[in-house]
Amino acid sequence: MLDVRIADDLWATSLLPEGRLERWRVEDGQLVRLGEVLAEVRLEDALHDILSPAAGRARRVARAGDVVEPGALLARLEVAEA
Repeated sequence: MLDVRIADDLWATSLLPEGRLERWRVEDGQLVRLGEVLAEVRLEDALHDILSPAAGRARRVARAGDVVEPGALLARLEVAEA
């Protein structure tokens, strides 16, 4: 299992301490590829894509509309076996 978290560096230029999970781009339980866009997070006026760090089955933890902070857990990946 691999955690998908929001990278702290997204807040490097942000004045606000939190953002919002705008929407999911994959369904819960969907198989995803390395680098595939999983979700979109809004920080101030900017929308940021959250990419899959590996191939596997995405299990969403956070919900669309949730307020998120740096390092927040968004999903878990059941990593595909080689």
